Amino acid sequence: MSSAWDAERYQGKHSYVWKFGASLLELLQPQSGERILDVGCGTGQLTAEIAKSGAHVVGLDNSEDMLRQARENYPALKFVLGDAAKFRFEEPFDAVFSNAALHWVKDAAPAAESIVLALKPGGRFVAELGGKGNIASVLAALHAVFGEDAEDRSPWFFPGIGEYARLLERYGLEVHEASLFDRPTVLEGENGLDDWLRMFCATYFRDVAQDTANEKIRQLAEQLRPAHYLNNVWTLDYRRLRILAMKT
Repeated sequence: MSSAWDAERYQGKHSYVWKFGASLLELLQPQSGERILDVGCGTGQLTAEIAKSGAHVVGLDNSEDMLRQARENYPALKFVLGDAAKFRFEEPFDAVFSNAALHWVKDAAPAAESIVLALKPGGRFVAELGGKGNIASVLAALHAVFGEDAEDRSPWFFPGIGEYARLLERYGLEVHEASLFDRPTVLEGENGLDDWLRMFCATYFRDVAQDTANEKIRQLAEQLRPAHYLNNVWTLDYRRLRILAMKT
């Protein structure tokens, strides 16, 4: 199923998502002639960086709006619509890459299976996603505002190293490197939190009237302001999980 994203807003005000991911390419080390799949490619910036190595790269995303923007940005590259939890390709890849996407897949087991099936024997999986403790303060604020309903509305999966490693090993990946680290992330502008909530927390407001949504966003800002708004800058408590695994 295709998902709805505001690709223009994502590419503009939330460019830190792919800019932070640029360092992940050092772990991927793409080589000329390799086939590489970029899962959750978004608007295509990192897909294009991978292609500069001479690799044959395919970008996959479940948002038609994101893919439309990616194709506009990089018309020479191949982008396909697909669900990270159930994609299949006839020809296998040397590597599967993913940045800031797999924490949006709550049912992580089918995604792990899809990744393994897409890889050649000995192929590598390189990914970064939100890890255990990611945006803990935001989750606490969402629970305070939405109550027990918050968990059902959450679109995220933030695993720890052990949890994710066990999942990957179950499907035939051997984890070679894994790290969990803090990455405090600055949001753009005085209204950065408002924009972030509207961009990334849409599932919390899916059946909420606009006036009610605005009030809840105001309440969330009140909850988060004391610890996360300093000198007119919003900073959120991101934590990232970075993985290098090989198909056995």
